[in-house]
Order: sequence, then C-alpha cells, then structure tokens
Amino acid sequence: MTRRTPPRPLPVEELFPEVVPFRRDTVRLHPRRGEPAPGDSSLGGPLLWPAGEPWPSCPEHSGSPMVAVVQIHRADVPDLVPFPAGCDLLQVLWCPLYHGDRWVVPAVHWRSAAAVGPVRQAPPAPARAGYGNVPRPCVLHPELVPEYASWDLPQELWDELEDRIDRVQRETGWDYQVHLSTAPGSKLGGWPGWGQDPVWPCCPGCRRPMDHLLTVESTEESGPRWAWTPAEDRDRGFEGADLSLGDLGGVYLFECRSCPDRPFAHRFD
Repeated sequence: MTRRTPPRPLPVEELFPEVVPFRRDTVRLHPRRGEPAPGDSSLGGPLLWPAGEPWPSCPEHSGSPMVAVVQIHRADVPDLVPFPAGCDLLQVLWCPLYHGDRWVVPAVHWRSAAAVGPVRQAPPAPARAGYGNVPRPCVLHPELVPEYASWDLPQELWDELEDRIDRVQRETGWDYQVHLSTAPGSKLGGWPGWGQDPVWPCCPGCRRPMDHLLTVESTEESGPRWAWTPAEDRDRGFEGADLSLGDLGGVYLFECRSCPDRPFAHRFD
C-alpha cells in the first residue's frame, strides 16, 4: 500500500519565502508492522546478510550481536541518496545494550544484493537489550516529500522570522516547527529529525561537514504531529516498530560522501 502525506496546511513558501533555500526532499519510510523477508526493504526485518560473512558484534560489548535496524534496496526508494558504486543495498544495524550516555552503537554497511548468495540467519537479540531499542519487523512504504529546515535554520533567520511565525500560529493554529517544516518519523536523506539544537558531525578525514543519511525515530506520530499522518492511516491507525529511544527521540546517521571509504557518524536526541 502506498502512503500519501497530506500537503502542508498552509503555503509555507508564500508565508516564509526566506526558507525556500532550506527546502530539501526526503524519503519518508513509513514503517508498518508486517512480515518482511530477507530480500525486502524493511525496518527491523531480516537482513540479506551473506552466510560466509560474520554477523556484526558490538565493539564495546564483546561477543554481543548487533540487531537489524534498516535495510533499503536502491530500487525501492526514490533516487535521492547516492549509493556507492557497485552497491544497491543499504543495511544498518546497532547494538541495543546500554552504552552510558548513548542509547545505541550503530554500524552501516553497503553491498550488492546480487552478490550475497546464501543468507545467514540473524542471532537472537541480546537478552539485556535496552527497552525499546530492538525494532519490531516492519515493511516500508517509501514516499518522497519536501520539507524545510527547522532547528537547522540559521539563528539570524530565526530572529527575523520569529514574530511572523508566532503571528501565523496565533491566527491559524499551525506551528512552523511542528506542522510545516521537517517531516517526522524514520526517513532517508532530507533534514535530521532533531528534537533540540543540531549537532552536525564533521568527517575525521577531510574535516568537511557530513551529509544526513538516515533518521530512525521512535515514532512517526506523536501528539500534534498528526498533521503529517498519511491519508491511508487517518481513520484506522497503524502499528510501527515499537521503538522507544530515550524519551521517544531519534538516532541520526551521517556520512561523508567525499571520502572513498564513506565514513559515518551518529547523533541522538
């Protein structure tokens, strides 16, 4: 089933033309509870992992296996994020155990699906996994939507827009940050789903700011964010991945597309 995000309830670019340069496209993944197969794009589903390749384990917890988080086939999503040459499959795993002030420790793998061959079955999730850190299997319903920067707008622009944003909210009930700017939920590309001040990583090699690769959020629908709910889910609700990252926050993955080894980093809030 497709998912169709409703148009923004107000003409964003007419009301706030200053944010037009901060418009980006993102692929909302719309994870919904299901039974994905190893060959499917999924969130929390089985991975197309080669039988001859060791299953990733946590670098900080010896022998503790990581859990599957996201698998995306290039053919299943709009051509927004450039896949490395020769790769058509993105796989993300993380360690769901406690890591001090961090929720999870992720790993990113790119590969060719056709080269996988026999598939390895994933080991069981660690018994001591943190609450809400292991996603339930979900199928994906990718959808390309436009969004606008929220927390990532320059401070001087926020200062310029603040009175207008407040006035529009008083007159219409629609808030720029919540209803008009950045799409909520798990998504590929676009703007990170920050819940507070952004902390963008720089590549340790070339020192350039990294690109946002993926947001994995606890939930797609929370409180006033119902304005982003797809038409297909309005009257019947849906079951997602049952994630509870921190206080219903998100994990954000970034990568450097300038360096050949495609280094990555993550943030969470």
